[in-house]
Amino acid sequence: QGRTVDFRNTVIIMTSNVGSEYLLEGATAKGEIAPDARARVMADLRSRFRPEFLNRVDEIVLFKPLTEAEIEQIVELMFDELRARLADRRITLDVTEQARRLIAAEGFDPIYGARPLRRFISREVETRIGRTLIAGDVHDGAVITVDAHDGEIAVTYQNPTSAARPEAA
Repeated sequence: QGRTVDFRNTVIIMTSNVGSEYLLEGATAKGEIAPDARARVMADLRSRFRPEFLNRVDEIVLFKPLTEAEIEQIVELMFDELRARLADRRITLDVTEQARRLIAAEGFDPIYGARPLRRFISREVETRIGRTLIAGDVHDGAVITVDAHDGEIAVTYQNPTSAARPEAA
C-alpha cells in the first residue's frame, strides 16, 4: 500500500564514511585528494555496495577532510544552537577560544566526521549546564562561560547579582 512519488526535479544526497580512512591518508599538502586515494575509495565502495545500486547513482563526490579551522566553525555553529535555546531565559553563553580548540580536538573523529562533536558537547557542556539549571543555581539573565583548563572543559556561571562561581555539577 505504498504511495507513488514523483522524483522529477529532485536531487537526493546520500552520505557515507566509506573509505574515509583512505581520504585522510591520501590528502595532499594542498588538501586535495590524490588519485590513488580516490581509486581506493571507489574500490571500497564497490566492495560494500551492489553494482545495481551504484549503477543508479549519477555522481559520486569525494569530500576533502575537514581542516582544524572548519571543525572549530562547526563547534561554533553547535554553540549557536545552544545559545538560541538559552535565549528565552536571557542566559548568555560565552565560549573561549581555548574551549573551542579543545572541543574541536577532543570531539572530532577523522573517521566519523563531525558527528561525534555533538555528543561531546552534549556530554561535556550541555549536561553540566542542564544540571545547574535544574538545581536552580543559574538564574535568568546569567552569563555561562565555557573554558578549558589543563585539558578539561570548565563551565562557570555568573548570575546577574553574584560573582562568578564554578558549576554545581
